[in-house]
Amino acid sequence: MPRRMRSSRLGLLVVVAVLPLVLWAALPMLSSGASLGSRIEQKRSQIAAKRGHEHVLSTTISGYTRRIDDLQGSITVLERKQVAIQVDLDAKRAELARTQEELRQERIRLARLRARLAEARVALANRLVALYKADKPDVVTVVLESNGFADLLERTEFMTRVSDQDARIIDTVRTARAEATATAKHLGQLEGRQSQLADAIQQRRDAVSRVRGQLVDRRDAYARVRSSKSVALASTRQSRQHLEGDLAALVRENARIQAQLAAAQNGSAPVSSGPIRPGSGGLIWPVNGPIVSPFGMRWGRLHAGVDIAVPSGTPVHAAKSGRVLIAGWVSGYGNYTCIGHGGGLSTCYGHQSSIGVSVGQSVSQGQVIGSSGCTGHCFGPHVHFETRINGVPVDPMGYL
Repeated sequence: MPRRMRSSRLGLLVVVAVLPLVLWAALPMLSSGASLGSRIEQKRSQIAAKRGHEHVLSTTISGYTRRIDDLQGSITVLERKQVAIQVDLDAKRAELARTQEELRQERIRLARLRARLAEARVALANRLVALYKADKPDVVTVVLESNGFADLLERTEFMTRVSDQDARIIDTVRTARAEATATAKHLGQLEGRQSQLADAIQQRRDAVSRVRGQLVDRRDAYARVRSSKSVALASTRQSRQHLEGDLAALVRENARIQAQLAAAQNGSAPVSSGPIRPGSGGLIWPVNGPIVSPFGMRWGRLHAGVDIAVPSGTPVHAAKSGRVLIAGWVSGYGNYTCIGHGGGLSTCYGHQSSIGVSVGQSVSQGQVIGSSGCTGHCFGPHVHFETRINGVPVDPMGYL
């Protein structure tokens, strides 16, 4: 073989061998030197931390909301109590008004009694002076000085009236004095009762007002804390959403680069599926490429299959012979195909750019059923491959 030909073949082999390494070296790097995969994991860790912080803040906010609701319930009870006290206060005020009216009437009556007592005292004093000056006549004098029987009767009646008038004056003075003393005592009792009623109502009113004020202050303090926590939650959620956007961009970039690597490793053909890879569990690989996301929990929910990174337009092969059960658009999956293989086993293919089969069609193992792409919810061109038993997702790696 000529030396020039051997040199060309050797150079080609070197290029083919070095090309994947060059592509791997072309992966974006952080300023600290971390790989794209490390950046993705770092973003996922940051997102998980933000979600944890959101959960703590949400729990705290819920706790303060419950406290505020409890305090509001207590405040409502106190407000109802205030209404009841107000009703009682109105009744007490009416009673106070009646008491004050009674006091006014008693004062008027006392004034009248005092006037009567003064008049009686004057009349009694005048009568005593008159008796002292005239000297009270005895019965013999009345009889001897009478001009006849009729005059005697008149003089006797006069003496009786004089005695009766004196007795009435004395009784009036005595009664007026007793009534004045009793009225003054009653007035003192009414005034004391009025003061006690006013003090009792004021104390109850002040007590309820103080308790309600304390509860309102606590409620407002809780509301301020809850508001600050809500602001922190909104900020954390916004930060987490930004991180998720960054993560989506990194995953798209990673998928693109891995698809380029896969294409380069398979001969640099952009839409060639390459040789079919048989699996150890009876299925063949739908496309040849690296798994960029395995089966299992991801971001808090089940990732029901494996994501195989390949360039857009790569032919997708049926993993096993069967009948097409689903062929169309499914939310999240984009263009989605499912094939039933009997025995409850089915395989599904998501995010295709196009579908090449229809429902009810029989397909053979390895037959092209569509083309890879990035329809639905995805971060870059790949095939989302699922295996299901009676509709329940299981790990495809047990069949590939």
